[in-house]
Order: sequence, then structure tokens, then C-alpha cells
Amino acid sequence: MSFSESEIQRVKQRFGIIGNSTLLNNAVRVAMQVAPTDMSVLITGESGSGKESFSKIIHHLSARKHGQFIAINCGSIPEGTIDSELFGHEKGSFTGAHEARKGYFEVTNGGTIFLDEIGEMPLGTQARLLRVLENGEFIKVGSSKVQKTDVRVVAATNINLMRQVEEGKFREDLYYRLSTVPIYVPPLRERGKDIDLLFRKFASDFSEKYKVKPIVLTDEAREAILKYRFPGNIRQLKNLVEQISVLSTDDKEITAEKLAHYLPQQTSLPALYRSASQNGDPNSFSERDILYKVLFDMKKDVVDLKKIILELYNRQGSAAQLVKDHPALFDGLDADTAEPVVLNIPQANAALQAIEDQEEIHDITHETEEDSLSIEKKEKELIVRALQKNNNKRKHAARDLGISERTLYRKIKQYDLED
Repeated sequence: MSFSESEIQRVKQRFGIIGNSTLLNNAVRVAMQVAPTDMSVLITGESGSGKESFSKIIHHLSARKHGQFIAINCGSIPEGTIDSELFGHEKGSFTGAHEARKGYFEVTNGGTIFLDEIGEMPLGTQARLLRVLENGEFIKVGSSKVQKTDVRVVAATNINLMRQVEEGKFREDLYYRLSTVPIYVPPLRERGKDIDLLFRKFASDFSEKYKVKPIVLTDEAREAILKYRFPGNIRQLKNLVEQISVLSTDDKEITAEKLAHYLPQQTSLPALYRSASQNGDPNSFSERDILYKVLFDMKKDVVDLKKIILELYNRQGSAAQLVKDHPALFDGLDADTAEPVVLNIPQANAALQAIEDQEEIHDITHETEEDSLSIEKKEKELIVRALQKNNNKRKHAARDLGISERTLYRKIKQYDLED
């Protein structure tokens, strides 16, 4: 089922979703496609990115739209009471249970339950939830009677559920049962000019709320806010606009200098996040995966340099010949003029000898081979996971890996992954 751009825009307007980025529109499109079915859906994305809006799209565009819709934050319910909240309990089943109580799965029969932060659900409750998903059955706390319910479950998480599975914190069978259809909600920093659209919408809303003139960004301030990474996503942007709207009592034109006073300082390093990326998908990339990739790329460069220096050291070759043999490592240099620019062979030999005298060079070739093997293995794993995540669509896999599609194609052939 395909939807026109106008249909997608109407749905976004209906549910208050602002923005026109491709990733956002793709998420809306998937929600619209899966809504008429009864399939379980797993929505992944960073905290504050607006995952609950997509659960409402799924419910209100489904045949269950006249039934109840309940949103539950699994992380906010204490472990000792979550079973009672979800499935109900009988009178006297535990201390304080003075009367019988219906749980959400009984109350919402015929409707939809949105389980936010599903990764925070205790393992015992996960087993009960799996039974509901597979058989539509549940048992109240303190009861032995099996009850039936017809509830659609939409779950959401901002953590990597597959990593939770590996660590024994989340049931693997439940993960696969929930993620029948995954929807990825992009973080604000991946949505480009949507940031400006949201800023203006919030500025208008708070102008009306507080009876003040709406704040306006200068061109420089707009450029600065588009570059900001917003780790708190839409929630952070909304709070920022409200703060500026209230505190800027005199001049409502916000310059880059004024804006800097309200924006938290951020480092120049790339922000690593729990999702694509990060995000409940078994093939998504966690912060540790990205760090591994960066470190292994750096280590591979060092390994390549070791090989070249060893080659120089052993054969006393010329730098010009070296450039011809390793063009990728000396990109942009002319082999005929490289020798005086790239290396001074006697100095290189002297430096190597000094290092050798300090007993720093021992079996480098063996180390290089082992390093190369570990790097290749990790690189191959990342490529396989990226391809699986994106249904073998190389363009999207290359984007997740942070490499060009051409480089990915070369790596696929190198590791014989074309099947």
C-alpha cells in the first residue's frame, strides 16, 4: 500500500507531527501502512523524539480506533506492582490488595496498549506479556483462572533491545514477537530544517500562552540552532523555546550571541547515541559499536604504516617506489617527485634503529597479522549487521556505517558477502 505526499501531510497535521524530513515521512508512512493490521509494532528512537505520536497514528487509523488507547511507561511502574497494573489482581493476593482490580489488558480489551520504555520491563512480566501476545491469555496476580483479551500491543524503546537480550535482561522470544514491524523515529539532529519549523511553531504557541510577542531568530541564530545536536530532541527544543519566550522580555529578536546563553555547551566530538541508529533493532549500532569502529579504523591506519615502515626498513627502497606501491596511502602525490617530499631514507633508518635499540620492535609482522584479522572480523560483522538491518539496501547500510556506497560495495566483494 502506498500513500501520496498529501495523504502523509494530512496525517501529520492530524496528529501534530511537524517536519518534512525524509526519515520522518518514512516513519509516518510505515505507521500508516501497518495501522489497518493487527501486527505488533516496535517503535525505536531516542528519548524525546516523539515516539508516542506514532503509536496514536497506528491506533486511530486501525479498526480498533473506537476502542480504548492506553499509554504506559514501563520504567515508571515499580517492579513489585507492574504485574498487577498490567494484568490485575485478586483480593488478598498480596499485602494491600484489599479488593480485586482489573488490569490494563482486561480494561483495554478491543483496543490498543502502548508500552513505552519496554526495555525496563522485568523478566517475569515479560513472560506474562509474551503469553498475551501469542495466545491472548493472561492470569491475574493471585488467581489461577485464565482470562482472554484482544489487545493490540505497540511497544517503544530508546535502548538497544538486542544488546539487552545478549546480556540476559530481555527475552529473545519476546523481542522477535514485538518487532514484527519496526518503526525508526529519527532524532532531531537528523531532521535538518525541521528544527527551524518546530522552533517557529513553539514560539507561536508560547506567544499565545504567555500573551507576549513571539521570538524570532536572526539568520546567524537560525544557522547556529540548525547545527546544534539537541541530545534531548523535541522535548529539549520545546523547553528551550519556552525559556527564551519567557525570559526575553525586551527584544524578541534572538541573535546568535543571545541564543548561546540558553544552549548548553556541547563538545566538538560527534555525539554518540543509543539508538540508529541506536534503538531496539538487533542490527542497530550502539555507542560501543561506533567507538569500536572509530578505534579499529585508527588502528588499521597504524597497521598500514607499520607495514610500510617495515618494508622500507627491510628493503631500503626508495620513497618514489613506495608511492607507486601504495597509491591509496599517498593520495595526491606524484611518484616521480615524492622522494624528497615524503621521506628521508637515512633519517627513517636512523629512527628505526633507535627504536630497535630500545627493544620496542619485536615481531611486528606477527602483531600486524593478528591486528588485521581482528579488524577484518569486526568490520565484516558491522557490514553484515548493517545489511540485515536495512534489508540488504546498500545505500541505507552505507549511511549507517558512515561510508560511501562505493566503499561498501568494495567491502562486500572483499568479504564475499554478495549472497
